[in-house]
Amino acid sequence: MSALYLSAPLPFVGQKRMFAKHFIEVIKQYPPGTVFVDLFGGSGLLSHITKHFHPESRVIYNDFDNYRHRINNIERTNRLLSLIRPISDRFERHKPITGESREQIFKLLEQEERENGYIDFITLSSSLMFSMKYKLSIEDMRSEVLYNNVRKSDYAPSPDYLAGLEIESCDYRELFERFKDTPGVVFLVDPPYLSTDVGTYRMYWRLADYLDVLSVLPGHNFIYFTSEKSCIVELCEWMGRHPSLGDPFARCQRREFKATMNYNARYTDIMLFTIPGLPPDNAA
Repeated sequence: MSALYLSAPLPFVGQKRMFAKHFIEVIKQYPPGTVFVDLFGGSGLLSHITKHFHPESRVIYNDFDNYRHRINNIERTNRLLSLIRPISDRFERHKPITGESREQIFKLLEQEERENGYIDFITLSSSLMFSMKYKLSIEDMRSEVLYNNVRKSDYAPSPDYLAGLEIESCDYRELFERFKDTPGVVFLVDPPYLSTDVGTYRMYWRLADYLDVLSVLPGHNFIYFTSEKSCIVELCEWMGRHPSLGDPFARCQRREFKATMNYNARYTDIMLFTIPGLPPDNAA
């Protein structure tokens, strides 16, 4: 049996390390041979833990965000951090990196991208920005203040982290369709949280997308993750109390207005209205 990881080897937005022990308690209750499908694989932590405790089971990991590519490049990421560390160490811990030192770091990043064609920007962001703030290009990083949060030690190579998993990379709906009729299947459902930043994910998420995920739950065993910030549980409870409501906006017309709060904060105001003068049943 491979080593058990209780956190992902590399930073990832929304990895479930805080849930690991509770998740283990639940996953161990399923019988040997159960098929587990991790619809939103993310960092692979849920799939890894599941395979560790169910080595005889099929565990399908949907690596839509290509986390395995980051794992395969840990050595390269460590080497780049080793070049950055002497520069960042000129500044106090958690303090801004300024002046020529800042430019030296960007020159290293540009050279790495030019010569090797790959940078793990999420891992780099965790060392050069504050927690949970990530940029996915050199251009985007240039718009931010860099800080000396550089990790002091290398990331451990983790060649066994994804061992034994069946790795897919597709839309979760496609994966669900393939396994929905598998007897006793258990779906691991950890979509990006509603009302949180999903900028590092390879997809755009609207409220309808979060609600669509709920359609895979009825009639199946599942372990579902959400947050009180999303209000999704409260919304579902409200819908359960009003099952005949339907869509109150189905007969409305819509107008939108693009609003700007400041240089990097924009939003869309929406007005929905029934057509004045028409009976409510005919307004459309």
